Amino acid sequence: MKVFMTGGTGFVGTYLAKRFISEDHSVTILTPDAGGQALKIKGLAYLEGNPTVEGEWQKAVAGHDVIINLAGASIFSRWTEEQKKILRSSRMLTTRNLVDALPQDAKNITFFSTSAVGYYGFHSDEELVETSPAGTDFLARLAYDWESEALKAQQKGARVIITRFGIVLGKSGGALGQMIPLFKFFLGGPLGSGRQWFSWVHAHDLVEAFIFLLQKKDISGAVNLCSPQPVRNKELGNAIGRVLHRPSFLPAPGFMIKLILGEFGSVLLEGQRVIPRRLLDAGFKFKYPEIDEALKSIVLD
Repeated sequence: MKVFMTGGTGFVGTYLAKRFISEDHSVTILTPDAGGQALKIKGLAYLEGNPTVEGEWQKAVAGHDVIINLAGASIFSRWTEEQKKILRSSRMLTTRNLVDALPQDAKNITFFSTSAVGYYGFHSDEELVETSPAGTDFLARLAYDWESEALKAQQKGARVIITRFGIVLGKSGGALGQMIPLFKFFLGGPLGSGRQWFSWVHAHDLVEAFIFLLQKKDISGAVNLCSPQPVRNKELGNAIGRVLHRPSFLPAPGFMIKLILGEFGSVLLEGQRVIPRRLLDAGFKFKYPEIDEALKSIVLD
């Protein structure tokens, strides 16, 4: 199959591109800097273009069997009003331009579009599944609108799969890449109370879920891509400490996090307990359902 990706040069996109190529699919990654990419392997091509802007790149979309939309500015920053506009436009415009680029008869195309478990908003101990309602905070509203834009591809006959990511854990980046140095210097510990839920997924399981879903032709709509065993923030810190043989006792006070990060601080201090119900019901087997084994595979390999 021929795969077209936006956001394919990032942390998750690199994992996905390599995995699809290992299955003998060809991958084209849309990027504003096609000539400056370090990853060069057989089966991978780069197409220069800005996904938020209509352009010649859109003509290439119709020639692909699978579209994977990962593009969007990082949420890991202080959310000024200007930054909120960037977070929104980078997602909405990219998705709108991709949908517009689909052929009128797209029944043979599978369109994966990213979302996040932040869709559900902040909750305490309630287990959340794909049918749970959207939240009302900024991130939840953003995810809801982003998903709605992607679902318009159904009007052209495409099979649309909304992948609601948990926090992706893997080598060479992501959330874990920012946390491990703190623990190595004995600065790791819970955020705020440490009781907030942390819905996560190992990068290996995430990419295998994409392959699984591509083959399951009867699945469409929202799918939670996260471990079936979410953990509390304090448990995550303890697990990192155990793997690194470092203590996990230095808490980051909630008021300091909110003072430094503003509204985004709430994402770190509150959470949601999300279960990948549709993946489990469809028979998907997680290689790393437990946090300790997941961390060992990343840190010790």
